[in-house]
Amino acid sequence: MTLRLAAVALALAFPLSGCAVAALGAAGAVGVTAVQDKTMGEALDDATTSNEIKAKLLSESANRFGEVDVEVAGGLVLLSGRVDDPTDRVEAEGIAWTSSRAHDVANEIKIEPAGGFLANMSDELITGRVRARLVGSSKVKSLNYNVETYDGVVYLMGTARTAEELKQAAEEASVVGGVRQVVSYVRIRGDAQNQPAPTTQATPSYNPVPDATYGTQTDAELLGVSY
Repeated sequence: MTLRLAAVALALAFPLSGCAVAALGAAGAVGVTAVQDKTMGEALDDATTSNEIKAKLLSESANRFGEVDVEVAGGLVLLSGRVDDPTDRVEAEGIAWTSSRAHDVANEIKIEPAGGFLANMSDELITGRVRARLVGSSKVKSLNYNVETYDGVVYLMGTARTAEELKQAAEEASVVGGVRQVVSYVRIRGDAQNQPAPTTQATPSYNPVPDATYGTQTDAELLGVSY
């Protein structure tokens, strides 16, 4: 599936995970609208869509889809986490597409055994540190970004005001410990073509992220490219 988005590779972390944000629901979304660039209607739509899809997955099978996380930003649905069987991965994406508010679906679900409590806690800590770096950056409007982590891979979603801000977020992300890779699905507000950029491997120390060449890529191509 070709994603029609602007995305830039990043790595980061802080104690407010994407799961926690989704759990706030509509009320939580309204609470932060005033300091976000997106409108109240957009925030409500994203929260409603996330809750709707998660409920459908659990209704279909809590055992099969209990470890699938759902994050939504601007109508883009990100599925992450794990399932036991490839057919479950396909079915989860199909369920996501049943939402009338889903404009795109990024399926990052892994086929693997459960990671266990410690692995999940590690991901939560990474997400927290990612968020902390974004909050601490004077050049990044952190509340415009959603953060999700699975097995050391950090996914960023949301809206960047400029390409320069997105690049700064990528540079902040690259120094976070415990991150194996960062994949970002971030729209640049006002960007007419909103196309994806590559992913990057996290490095133990800071390295500037080179300018990305934006082009349309499939999911496989997106995940296969690194700086």
